[in-house]
Amino acid sequence: MHPAFSVIFLTTLIGTAQGLFLALVTAQTYGAIGALPDQNLYFYSFGSLIALALLVAGLVASFFHLGHPERAWRSAAMWRTSWLSREVIALPAFMGTVFVYGLLHYMDWNPNLFGPNAPPEGELTFLVGLVGVFLCFALFVCTGMIYACIKFLQEWNTPLTPLNYTLFGIASGFTLATAFSAFYAPQLVAFFGYWAITFTVVVFLTRAASLIRNKRIKYRSSIRSAIGVRHGQIQQKSQGSMGGSFNTREYFHGKTAVFLKSIKWIFLVLVFPVPVLLLLAGINTGSTVLLLLAFIVQYAGLIAERWFFFAQANHPQNLYYQTI
Repeated sequence: MHPAFSVIFLTTLIGTAQGLFLALVTAQTYGAIGALPDQNLYFYSFGSLIALALLVAGLVASFFHLGHPERAWRSAAMWRTSWLSREVIALPAFMGTVFVYGLLHYMDWNPNLFGPNAPPEGELTFLVGLVGVFLCFALFVCTGMIYACIKFLQEWNTPLTPLNYTLFGIASGFTLATAFSAFYAPQLVAFFGYWAITFTVVVFLTRAASLIRNKRIKYRSSIRSAIGVRHGQIQQKSQGSMGGSFNTREYFHGKTAVFLKSIKWIFLVLVFPVPVLLLLAGINTGSTVLLLLAFIVQYAGLIAERWFFFAQANHPQNLYYQTI
């Protein structure tokens, strides 16, 4: 498939925002049970503002993928059968919840809905955070299933696709939370940092599993099925037309096998070992620069990973247009 950078930025930006929001709610949950020190209201409000900014940036990027942006509202009409429509509904709902969560903290309005003597779990911000967590995972599932439900793209048609989307978002979000906490809550740096390392290791295992699976795929379609001829020796000599077409532009990345392999190794290095080493060094030395660099490097690797994810998918029509 042809990787569209609008979709690449959409999925990586909102994934990081989702992971950052989960980190904020996790810190509040640990604080409610006394496992972590309570943070001031600006930690949660500014963290929510960063998450919301990433969500807005991802939404803006998505409009560059639309032929008629003014008709974008129609994409929600098929929510009963379309994962894309469900994502279109889940994204603004999640954005609204993040905004409310941050605003409540900023205004320091946090009444306990179960009474003044009730446990912290009854506080308004905590309950709004739980709603946001539900919408966050719903959005992860919707985004991943847009691609996993396409049966004829066998590289995507696996439960590993939504799982990897979720874990990549959480890992990058917690890495960003580590850098953010270095400015506003230094006592949480180790907490977020070690969680970021854990999620990075876990997503390495699941992404490696998908790479191994995709390398062993036995494709259902062949050049014979593409043209409807069962002869044992079929050899394609030309594309079938003199120039390019929509099919050759949108369903093939146009890069060499060497380039594709190099992108794979680039993202494997940038997303996994380098951020882990930078996080460990930043945690042990207290260096804010190293923690911020860990997020920048990992996000750059995520862009490469997402490009590879789209480019690796082999559309069956390429059996007919394989010679260009």
